[in-house]
Amino acid sequence: MASTLADINSQIKKHDEQIAQLRKQAEDLRNQERAGVVEELRKKIAEYGLTASDLKLTGRAGAMKRSAGVAPTKAAAKYRGPTGETWSGGRGRKPRWVTEALAAGKSLSEYEIK
Repeated sequence: MASTLADINSQIKKHDEQIAQLRKQAEDLRNQERAGVVEELRKKIAEYGLTASDLKLTGRAGAMKRSAGVAPTKAAAKYRGPTGETWSGGRGRKPRWVTEALAAGKSLSEYEIK
């Protein structure tokens, strides 16, 4: 049982070194396993004549994670503020200029873009 701060710090250092060694061993094992998996996949690809297209690996990076739909478009502005800022009137918080105008008794119809 450690009785001084120096003893405790010594044990911490010893355990930190053990942790570092175990992490290195784990990384080495993972790299070995990964190499085996890659080799196995290469053999299967060659055996079955698979292409990048068959595996859906073509196109830009991350394309598999995104849906194939159309990218969202920015809504057209419906209102223009006193200094030229615009707002579509959509979801979310109202811009400060809108809330201030409404608090001052103005109407949104005064700011409509026609």
